[in-house]
Amino acid sequence: MAAPGGRRADFSSAASPGGPSPAGASSAGRRLLRTQTVGNMGESIFDSEVVPSSLVEIAPILRVANEVEAGNPRVAYLCRFYAFEKAHRLDPTSSGRGVRQFKTALLQRLERENDPTLKGRVHQSDAREMQRFYREYYKKYIQALQNAADKADRALLTKAYQTAAVLFEVLKAVNVSQSVEVDQAILDTHNKIEEKKKLYVPYNILPLDPESTDQAIMQNPEIQAAVYALRNIRGLPWPKDKEQEKKQEKKPDEKKTDRDLLDWLQAMFGFQKDNVANQREHLILLLANVHIRQIPKPEQQSKLDDRALDYVMKKLFKSYKMWCKYLGRKSSLWLPTIQQEVQQRKLLYMGLYLLVWGEAANLRFMPECLCYIYHHMAFELYGMLAGNVSPMTGENVKPAYGGDEEAFLMKVVTPIYKVIEEEAHRSKTMKSKHSHWRNYDDLNEYFWKVDCFRLGWPMRADADFFKTPKFAYPNRLNGEERSAGSVHWMGKINFVEIRSFWHIFRSFDRMWIFLILSLQAMIIIAWNGGTPSDIFDAGVFKQVLSIFITAAVLKLGQATLDIVFGWKARRSMSFARKLRYVLKLVSAAAWVVILPVTYAYTWSNPSGLSRIIKSWLGNGQNQPSLYILAVVIYLAPNILAAVLFLFPCIRRILESSNVKVITFMMWWSQPRLFVGRGMHEGPFSLFKYVKSGITLLTHLHTWLYCYAFF
Repeated sequence: MAAPGGRRADFSSAASPGGPSPAGASSAGRRLLRTQTVGNMGESIFDSEVVPSSLVEIAPILRVANEVEAGNPRVAYLCRFYAFEKAHRLDPTSSGRGVRQFKTALLQRLERENDPTLKGRVHQSDAREMQRFYREYYKKYIQALQNAADKADRALLTKAYQTAAVLFEVLKAVNVSQSVEVDQAILDTHNKIEEKKKLYVPYNILPLDPESTDQAIMQNPEIQAAVYALRNIRGLPWPKDKEQEKKQEKKPDEKKTDRDLLDWLQAMFGFQKDNVANQREHLILLLANVHIRQIPKPEQQSKLDDRALDYVMKKLFKSYKMWCKYLGRKSSLWLPTIQQEVQQRKLLYMGLYLLVWGEAANLRFMPECLCYIYHHMAFELYGMLAGNVSPMTGENVKPAYGGDEEAFLMKVVTPIYKVIEEEAHRSKTMKSKHSHWRNYDDLNEYFWKVDCFRLGWPMRADADFFKTPKFAYPNRLNGEERSAGSVHWMGKINFVEIRSFWHIFRSFDRMWIFLILSLQAMIIIAWNGGTPSDIFDAGVFKQVLSIFITAAVLKLGQATLDIVFGWKARRSMSFARKLRYVLKLVSAAAWVVILPVTYAYTWSNPSGLSRIIKSWLGNGQNQPSLYILAVVIYLAPNILAAVLFLFPCIRRILESSNVKVITFMMWWSQPRLFVGRGMHEGPFSLFKYVKSGITLLTHLHTWLYCYAFF
């Protein structure tokens, strides 16, 4: 029996030299005495569902052992012994998590069951016992179910084929260990079972093999409509090797396997077989569920309704179309002009999207990266179906990564995953700062800019995206640690963490500014009489207006902190964002100068700093309106933000717009990001939020003014 590493399975070998053999019962008992010092871990550890993850290959063997134990305990013992030997080959040093405990407990059970099961053996050798049981199992379960008129219990027949395959694996190992040849009749039986296993494959919900067309779930009209639509492969250009397989003549007694659109996508783009099977069920159930809910009901229940197809397609591609709109690119979802081909093309686009998502593994944490991959693969799909000719080769367009087995996993997913792995390894091994390694978000944010298309398709291996810092001696470069050979490392995109207590102010700047200005206003009122009505006095009101000068100073501090905390991301930061930071700082500094100057002109006989400023600029006429005008201009962006805050529907539209003027307005208020745009609460939730905030702040300031100042 072939084993991992190319060695033939030796059923007579154990975990240690001279291990127990099923043929030598007495010696096996003596060799297993060393495990008596270990406590019994219970029978539940041999449940096939709790096998250690590194020994998952022996789970079917233990499952079969549990099934046949009631009918033949000796065969169950042989299955467990074979599972133990296979576990030892998979992990000889027992280094996996829970492997040592599992193997020790399994040895204990084998020791207890060896003698009792040996006494109940019918034949003189285990090899003959296994052959006898294999024949009986085939007659009792497989032949009986095959000869049934309706073959209704399809799940039981599938399970019987899987069990028979495991029994033959154990049978062959026992015969090899005892130098006994397997009967030709058993070999022929095994070959028949292997052929049937290709038809009776395991499934989740829908049995889609040719033998299961009479199953109850497959008789539902909505399921049939989705299945028939997927099996429309008319006009698709199959690869030459697949076309030859398709034209091969089948045996008279063998049913033809129906191919569908996902099989074609697998052949062209190289998706994994199990991924195709899972997404086939997924897509069929999606279409069937939407098809049956259509109102009014479709005239032909067995034909897929176009409304159901459009609904599912809209849901699937909502995120992808938003990504294309954000980057200003047209989507790759081109439909043919011939109406008869539209449904097939839509199903191909949806099937390709689900296959990319299903095989992406950890890349699902990078949704915009998946959008980039799908964008190019969908364009290749369109080129193949439209018969486009490649300008480079002069031949028809073909997928850039080919249709070899597991091509998508090995050539698309694996290179990107290796970048993630190396960055994660650097964060753990080198104990680097947050600014020296990238996580999922940092890598995904690369695809938020049009520059991501410089990566190309097929993706350039020498692109900055794939550059990772070398795990070597860190050098000092521009005052920051940079690893040797990492000059082309792309680094962070939008955010680089800098730990500081100033984050308490920067993260809650609105709250701090409001509280500081409120405190200043209350101090001024308390100093000039102490009653709230004093604010209506002209002199007191002028003094209260000085809070805007304080606000300008605080805004200058906020703009400075923004530059300080974004300094380490300057290399990967876009020019527009750098310009925004600089203009914010210049604007804040300008208002720190403008507001005090105009404020000084509001007083006829100023004192203190106001007198000094006014003496510098000359003693002109009192112009309080000049300061009011400056305050109105200063507050204009805040007033606009407040209006948009009160009307979230308008803000949602503005943030999602690509109009240049609107984009500039929103750019000044906040950086333009792909995630989070247009995500705001509804009016009712906003009203409750504002109401609770006003109530809380009113009570807070009333208490402070009444009890803190008096």
